[in-house]
Amino acid sequence: MFDRIVELENIGLISYKKAWEYQQKLVQERLDNPDLPDKLLLVEHPAVYTLGTGSTLDNLKFDLNSFSGEIYRTERGGEVTFHCEGQIVVYPILNLHYYQKDLHWYLRQLEEVIIQVLAEYNLKSHRVEGLTGVWIGDAKIAAIGIKVKRWITMHGFALNVCCDLSGFEKIIPCGIKGKFVTTISHHNRNINIIEVKKMLVKIFAEVFSVSIK
Repeated sequence: MFDRIVELENIGLISYKKAWEYQQKLVQERLDNPDLPDKLLLVEHPAVYTLGTGSTLDNLKFDLNSFSGEIYRTERGGEVTFHCEGQIVVYPILNLHYYQKDLHWYLRQLEEVIIQVLAEYNLKSHRVEGLTGVWIGDAKIAAIGIKVKRWITMHGFALNVCCDLSGFEKIIPCGIKGKFVTTISHHNRNINIIEVKKMLVKIFAEVFSVSIK
Protein backbone atom coordinates (compact mmCIF):
# COMPACT_ATOMS: atom_id res chain seq x y z
CA MET A 1 0.00 0.00 0.00
CA PHE A 2 1.32 3.42 -0.93
CA ASP A 3 1.27 6.28 1.57
CA ARG A 4 -0.11 9.01 -0.68
CA ILE A 5 -3.82 8.84 -1.46
CA VAL A 6 -5.31 10.44 -4.57
CA GLU A 7 -9.06 10.88 -4.78
CA LEU A 8 -10.53 9.99 -8.17
CA GLU A 9 -13.37 11.98 -9.72
CA ASN A 10 -14.56 10.40 -12.96
CA ILE A 11 -16.72 13.35 -13.96
CA GLY A 12 -17.60 12.49 -17.55
CA LEU A 13 -18.79 15.14 -19.99
CA ILE A 14 -18.42 18.68 -18.62
CA SER A 15 -17.94 22.08 -20.20
CA TYR A 16 -14.37 23.30 -20.33
CA LYS A 17 -15.27 26.44 -18.36
CA LYS A 18 -16.83 24.47 -15.48
CA ALA A 19 -13.89 22.07 -15.28
CA TRP A 20 -11.44 24.97 -15.37
CA GLU A 21 -13.24 26.79 -12.56
CA TYR A 22 -13.40 23.59 -10.52
CA GLN A 23 -9.65 23.07 -10.88
CA GLN A 24 -8.99 26.63 -9.75
CA LYS A 25 -11.18 26.03 -6.70
CA LEU A 26 -9.35 22.79 -5.83
CA VAL A 27 -5.95 24.42 -6.21
CA GLN A 28 -6.89 27.35 -4.00
CA GLU A 29 -8.23 25.00 -1.33
CA ARG A 30 -4.88 23.19 -1.31
CA LEU A 31 -2.90 26.41 -1.20
CA ASP A 32 -4.93 27.31 1.90
CA ASN A 33 -4.68 23.79 3.37
CA PRO A 34 -1.72 21.75 2.03
CA ASP A 35 -2.87 18.68 4.00
CA LEU A 36 -5.87 18.11 1.73
CA PRO A 37 -5.63 14.94 -0.42
CA ASP A 38 -4.65 15.10 -4.07
CA LYS A 39 -7.27 14.74 -6.80
CA LEU A 40 -7.37 13.05 -10.19
CA LEU A 41 -10.11 14.41 -12.46
CA LEU A 42 -11.14 12.46 -15.56
CA VAL A 43 -13.35 14.36 -17.97
CA GLU A 44 -14.47 14.75 -21.55
CA HIS A 45 -15.26 18.14 -23.04
CA PRO A 46 -17.69 19.24 -25.74
CA ALA A 47 -15.79 20.74 -28.69
CA VAL A 48 -13.52 23.55 -27.49
CA TYR A 49 -10.17 25.14 -28.37
CA THR A 50 -7.75 26.22 -25.66
CA LEU A 51 -4.61 28.32 -25.84
CA GLY A 52 -1.69 28.34 -23.45
CA THR A 53 -0.69 31.50 -21.64
CA GLY A 54 1.95 32.49 -24.20
CA SER A 55 0.52 30.86 -27.32
CA THR A 56 0.23 32.72 -30.59
CA LEU A 57 -2.93 33.20 -32.63
CA ASP A 58 -0.85 32.37 -35.71
CA ASN A 59 -1.64 28.70 -35.06
CA LEU A 60 -5.36 29.27 -35.62
CA LYS A 61 -6.56 28.64 -39.17
CA PHE A 62 -9.84 30.48 -38.61
CA ASP A 63 -10.81 34.11 -38.08
CA LEU A 64 -11.61 34.73 -34.44
CA ASN A 65 -14.01 37.52 -35.41
CA SER A 66 -16.28 35.09 -37.26
CA PHE A 67 -15.71 32.04 -35.03
CA SER A 68 -18.86 30.90 -33.24
CA GLY A 69 -17.42 28.03 -31.20
CA GLU A 70 -15.79 27.98 -27.77
CA ILE A 71 -12.20 29.10 -27.29
CA TYR A 72 -10.32 29.96 -24.08
CA ARG A 73 -6.89 31.31 -23.26
CA THR A 74 -5.76 29.64 -20.06
CA GLU A 75 -2.83 29.77 -17.63
CA ARG A 76 -1.39 26.43 -18.76
CA GLY A 77 1.77 26.12 -20.79
CA GLY A 78 1.81 25.08 -24.43
CA GLU A 79 0.17 26.20 -27.64
CA VAL A 80 -3.34 25.72 -29.03
CA THR A 81 -5.12 22.38 -28.76
CA PHE A 82 -8.58 20.95 -29.32
CA HIS A 83 -10.82 18.97 -26.95
CA CYS A 84 -13.93 16.99 -27.84
CA GLU A 85 -15.95 13.95 -26.81
CA GLY A 86 -14.07 10.67 -27.18
CA GLN A 87 -10.89 12.26 -25.82
CA ILE A 88 -9.94 11.57 -22.20
CA VAL A 89 -8.76 14.73 -20.46
CA VAL A 90 -6.92 14.17 -17.19
CA TYR A 91 -6.45 16.91 -14.62
CA PRO A 92 -4.20 15.86 -11.72
CA ILE A 93 -4.37 18.24 -8.76
CA LEU A 94 -1.19 17.14 -7.00
CA ASN A 95 0.91 18.72 -4.28
CA LEU A 96 4.41 18.15 -5.65
CA HIS A 97 5.89 18.74 -2.19
CA TYR A 98 4.91 15.09 -1.62
CA TYR A 99 6.51 13.89 -4.87
CA GLN A 100 9.35 15.83 -6.50
CA LYS A 101 9.53 19.59 -6.82
CA ASP A 102 10.68 19.23 -10.41
CA LEU A 103 8.48 20.20 -13.37
CA HIS A 104 10.53 18.20 -15.87
CA TRP A 105 10.12 15.11 -13.70
CA TYR A 106 6.37 15.73 -13.51
CA LEU A 107 5.99 16.14 -17.28
CA ARG A 108 7.99 12.97 -17.95
CA GLN A 109 5.82 11.11 -15.42
CA LEU A 110 2.66 12.18 -17.26
CA GLU A 111 4.18 11.04 -20.54
CA GLU A 112 5.13 7.73 -18.94
CA VAL A 113 1.53 7.14 -17.84
CA ILE A 114 0.35 7.62 -21.43
CA ILE A 115 3.10 5.46 -22.93
CA GLN A 116 2.32 2.59 -20.55
CA VAL A 117 -1.43 2.85 -21.17
CA LEU A 118 -0.88 2.66 -24.92
CA ALA A 119 1.43 -0.33 -24.45
CA GLU A 120 -1.47 -2.16 -22.81
CA TYR A 121 -3.21 -1.92 -26.19
CA ASN A 122 -0.09 -3.07 -28.05
CA LEU A 123 0.64 0.43 -29.30
CA LYS A 124 4.27 1.49 -29.34
CA SER A 125 4.52 5.20 -28.59
CA HIS A 126 7.38 7.55 -27.87
CA ARG A 127 8.50 11.00 -26.79
CA VAL A 128 10.03 13.51 -29.20
CA GLU A 129 13.17 15.20 -27.90
CA GLY A 130 12.59 18.85 -27.09
CA LEU A 131 8.80 18.55 -27.20
CA THR A 132 6.15 17.63 -24.64
CA GLY A 133 3.55 14.95 -25.37
CA VAL A 134 3.37 11.43 -26.78
CA TRP A 135 3.51 10.27 -30.39
CA ILE A 136 2.81 7.15 -32.42
CA GLY A 137 5.13 7.45 -35.39
CA ASP A 138 4.84 11.04 -36.60
CA ALA A 139 1.33 11.50 -35.21
CA LYS A 140 0.63 13.00 -31.81
CA ILE A 141 -1.81 11.00 -29.71
CA ALA A 142 -1.60 12.93 -26.43
CA ALA A 143 -1.01 16.60 -25.65
CA ILE A 144 0.20 17.92 -22.29
CA GLY A 145 -0.12 21.40 -20.82
CA ILE A 146 0.24 22.15 -17.13
CA LYS A 147 0.19 24.98 -14.61
CA VAL A 148 1.88 24.72 -11.23
CA LYS A 149 1.28 27.25 -8.46
CA ARG A 150 3.44 26.91 -5.36
CA TRP A 151 3.94 23.28 -6.39
CA ILE A 152 0.19 22.53 -6.71
CA THR A 153 -0.57 21.24 -10.22
CA MET A 154 -3.53 21.87 -12.49
CA HIS A 155 -4.45 21.28 -16.14
CA GLY A 156 -2.84 18.07 -17.42
CA PHE A 157 -3.10 15.93 -20.54
CA ALA A 158 -5.52 14.89 -23.26
CA LEU A 159 -5.43 11.40 -24.78
CA ASN A 160 -7.20 10.88 -28.11
CA VAL A 161 -9.17 7.64 -27.77
CA CYS A 162 -12.07 7.55 -30.23
CA CYS A 163 -12.66 11.21 -31.05
CA ASP A 164 -13.45 13.05 -34.28
CA LEU A 165 -10.18 14.68 -35.29
CA SER A 166 -11.71 17.15 -37.75
CA GLY A 167 -11.49 19.96 -35.19
CA PHE A 168 -7.70 19.70 -35.30
CA GLU A 169 -7.77 20.64 -38.99
CA LYS A 170 -8.61 24.22 -38.02
CA ILE A 171 -5.41 24.70 -36.02
CA ILE A 172 -1.71 23.87 -36.04
CA PRO A 173 -1.88 21.50 -33.03
CA CYS A 174 0.54 22.52 -30.29
CA GLY A 175 2.14 24.86 -32.82
CA ILE A 176 4.04 22.01 -34.48
CA LYS A 177 3.91 22.22 -38.27
CA GLY A 178 4.14 19.11 -40.43
CA LYS A 179 2.87 16.75 -37.71
CA PHE A 180 -0.46 14.95 -37.55
CA VAL A 181 -2.74 13.77 -34.77
CA THR A 182 -4.12 10.28 -34.26
CA THR A 183 -6.38 8.27 -31.97
CA ILE A 184 -6.23 4.86 -30.30
CA SER A 185 -9.29 3.83 -32.33
CA HIS A 186 -7.35 4.46 -35.55
CA HIS A 187 -5.11 1.57 -34.53
CA ASN A 188 -7.66 -0.48 -32.58
CA ARG A 189 -11.28 -0.23 -33.74
CA ASN A 190 -12.59 -2.22 -30.78
CA ILE A 191 -11.34 0.27 -28.21
CA ASN A 192 -13.67 1.06 -25.32
CA ILE A 193 -13.16 4.49 -23.72
CA ILE A 194 -14.52 3.30 -20.35
CA GLU A 195 -11.91 0.55 -20.24
CA VAL A 196 -9.19 3.01 -21.24
CA LYS A 197 -10.17 5.28 -18.34
CA LYS A 198 -9.89 2.35 -15.92
CA MET A 199 -6.49 1.40 -17.33
CA LEU A 200 -5.33 4.99 -17.14
CA VAL A 201 -6.22 5.22 -13.45
CA LYS A 202 -4.40 1.94 -12.74
CA ILE A 203 -1.25 3.02 -14.58
CA PHE A 204 -1.32 6.50 -13.04
CA ALA A 205 -1.32 4.93 -9.58
CA GLU A 206 1.65 2.73 -10.49
CA VAL A 207 3.73 5.46 -12.14
CA PHE A 208 3.16 7.99 -9.33
CA SER A 209 3.26 5.32 -6.56
CA VAL A 210 -0.06 6.38 -5.04
CA SER A 211 -3.29 4.75 -3.93
CA ILE A 212 -6.37 5.95 -5.79
CA LYS A 213 -9.73 6.00 -4.06
